[in-house]
Amino acid sequence: MTDLLIVGGGIMGLWAAVMAQRAGIETTLVERAAIGAGASGGILGALMPHMPDNWNEKKQFQFDALVSLEAEIAMLEAETGLSAGYRRSGRIIPLSKPHLRGIALKHQQEALENWTSADRSFFWHVREAPQYAGWPDHAAAESGVVFDTLAARLAPRSLLDMLVSVLRNAPRTHVREGTHVLRLDPLAGKAELAGGEMIAFKTCILAAGVQSFPLIDALHGGAFKASGTAVKGQAALLKADVDPSWPVIFSDGLYIVPHENGCVAVGSTSENSFEDPLTCDARLDHLIQRAVEVAPMLREAKILERWAGLRPKAIGREPMIGRHPDFPHLMTMTGGFKVSFGLAQRIAAFVVSEITGDNRIDLPGSFRCESHIALMLGT
Repeated sequence: MTDLLIVGGGIMGLWAAVMAQRAGIETTLVERAAIGAGASGGILGALMPHMPDNWNEKKQFQFDALVSLEAEIAMLEAETGLSAGYRRSGRIIPLSKPHLRGIALKHQQEALENWTSADRSFFWHVREAPQYAGWPDHAAAESGVVFDTLAARLAPRSLLDMLVSVLRNAPRTHVREGTHVLRLDPLAGKAELAGGEMIAFKTCILAAGVQSFPLIDALHGGAFKASGTAVKGQAALLKADVDPSWPVIFSDGLYIVPHENGCVAVGSTSENSFEDPLTCDARLDHLIQRAVEVAPMLREAKILERWAGLRPKAIGREPMIGRHPDFPHLMTMTGGFKVSFGLAQRIAAFVVSEITGDNRIDLPGSFRCESHIALMLGT
């Protein structure tokens, strides 16, 4: 028997295992393919805050997660000697029309009120022109730009490698790749793996991305809605002479993310219907063309990689986190969709502290597993 079974070796599962290791919990993590084989193994890595207006518990939770992530990564980098490719480089939002400038000026004041932690404040500056020539192009920012100091970026695969490095050296943690859970029986505390092997557990954290939803659905008989769905995303990695300290550009759903070693990531699509989850197509070509229009210096950039994958979107749209209302030994960590990398370490801290009974983190009500299950069952 294992004290904790974690199903899924993406960003959610790995952070959960790290937090469990810190808490001294014997843990077994199973991943159906290889670590990072799913959506967590992408290339974008943008860590974007919510807008500073209409502040609520969800935005505060994300703010706290983004702020605390910096210290978490620094600690793990010191422990492992590896780099996560993290940099709080900020974000530029081009203002293409005059009315957008008025909205941005209002947000500037709201950021002063809401983007403040115990020892640091972050800012939303409205400027007449970009700080860096051509980043973005003037034609895309005729009414100026916003520059915020809260946004950051990291290299997703580098972060996964660093988390795995911590776990490989953890005496109470066992990582098993190439096997997956066919069925869960959380009342009996058992999971059946492919091939018929059974694993007994005291607690299970279901963090398997889009594969979590069929396992959740199978626990409920009768007619109900699916607990979540898959959204396809496509992105590209370019080779370009762009300073890695430059901020992320965000323009109407388009992200342009400078990384180290002369790489720039462009993403990402959000496709609710698709034929092949892992094939790149004209939608990505269109996205790359938009990036070139916003930043013409990318025009001659070589495409190093085209990537496509499926991201989990829970029925309630927010992440599905915490104890299942009908199965107290089952915890969920899925449905992060676009926000997983910025929230995963704080979500993992919450879930593990729920297991140990030492919880000091407030989770937004809309994130809680029971709110999603209620939507699913129509109750």
